[in-house]
Amino acid sequence: MCENAWQGARAAFEGTWRKIQIATVLIVLCALIGVTISARAADFDIILRGGWIYDGSGRPPMVGDLGIKNDTIAAVGELGGRSARKEIDVSGLAVAPGFINMLSWATESLIEDGRSQSDIRQGVTLEVMGEGESMGPLNPKMKKEMVAMQSDIKYPVKWTTLGEYLDFLEKRGVSPNVASFVGATTVRVHEID
Repeated sequence: MCENAWQGARAAFEGTWRKIQIATVLIVLCALIGVTISARAADFDIILRGGWIYDGSGRPPMVGDLGIKNDTIAAVGELGGRSARKEIDVSGLAVAPGFINMLSWATESLIEDGRSQSDIRQGVTLEVMGEGESMGPLNPKMKKEMVAMQSDIKYPVKWTTLGEYLDFLEKRGVSPNVASFVGATTVRVHEID
């Protein structure tokens, strides 16, 4: 009788253990399927759909889609079966790499409005300044002259070096990328004054 009870308990335990194993496998499978589904639900962060894509090579544009993931262009072409968290219809619009303004004079306008709307709306994503003159290095006399020469855009000259000016812009917030040469005229004036 004890033997039968023991075998019955063992069979019940094995049946329960088998159910626990099956349940565990099902939970793991559901979790894996859920991960796969969520990855497919958002192949990209953004897809620009149907635009005229200019690749910067000089070749004629092609109509297609552009997928962006983690601030990087991840795919270009026909992305009809792919999805993104945000999709933008750019049919009939140009999609191009950012343009570089190699002779930018936005040194003061970026202080006034870091959004750089006049250039950003034309596709400029990099402002390269410092042709002839730059915003540093400055000596005390140059700083006073810079303040005295201001017209409609007023700003305090809180920097001395070009690096400090670029840090000043960054803290204020700017939309485009910014680079600058140290202007030869600025260096000359700095040393002569």
